[in-house]
Amino acid sequence: MRLRGKVALITGAARGMGAAEARLFAREGAKVGLTDVLEDEGRLVETEIIEAGGEGMFLRLDVTSAEEWGSVVDRVVDRFDRLDILVNNAGIYHYATLEQESEEDWDRVMDVNAKGVFLGMCAVLDVMRRGGGGSIVNISSTAGMVGGPRSTAYNASKGAVRLLTKSAAVQYAKEGIRVNSVHPGLTITGMTPFAFPNPGQLESHIPRVPLGRSAQPEEIAYGVLFLASDESSYMTGSELVIDGGWTAQ
Repeated sequence: MRLRGKVALITGAARGMGAAEARLFAREGAKVGLTDVLEDEGRLVETEIIEAGGEGMFLRLDVTSAEEWGSVVDRVVDRFDRLDILVNNAGIYHYATLEQESEEDWDRVMDVNAKGVFLGMCAVLDVMRRGGGGSIVNISSTAGMVGGPRSTAYNASKGAVRLLTKSAAVQYAKEGIRVNSVHPGLTITGMTPFAFPNPGQLESHIPRVPLGRSAQPEEIAYGVLFLASDESSYMTGSELVIDGGWTAQ
């Protein structure tokens, strides 16, 4: 088991990539604190993990709240005695050009996608220090590397995650805290309809991916697992792109 003896905290774990990560981490031996604002769905994932023989605990978390972050980290540590891994997976999407983007929607996307990552990293630093180090994996996107025609705030927020990851990696490397980012391409999750709202839009996009298909959440989760594990012990500040070749073009 690649995460035996590790304790992980994963945000946005009620569905999609976060749920896939939580299930995989538990199968690989981690004790998992899984969080989301979607309580019913999150508790279902918790039940699945426990029924499969793993250890998991669901906690409600609004990632834009520093107070809630502090409470969740304390509860995970109280339950499992330590915290080795943080996966900042929670995110939202908004479909709009620059001129269409309202200030309210801009703030909402930036709060969840960028501020949430900032608050999460700040919340776990002390407990990781006490444990001798840790691994933080921030889920960005290929949208954080290239521009998009109608995803203004989303692109900006994921670009912020990319550079925030590198800054934190440099700042905390000497304390044994590694920070890396994952950049998924087209992945079928509950957020996909928001990214491709028009009829036929998704179908027309897929042939432009060199591998000719979308990813499944589990395919992203295995990349996150690698960065969370000691197998990536010499990696920090890195970008793991999992996009079927999209950004290679």
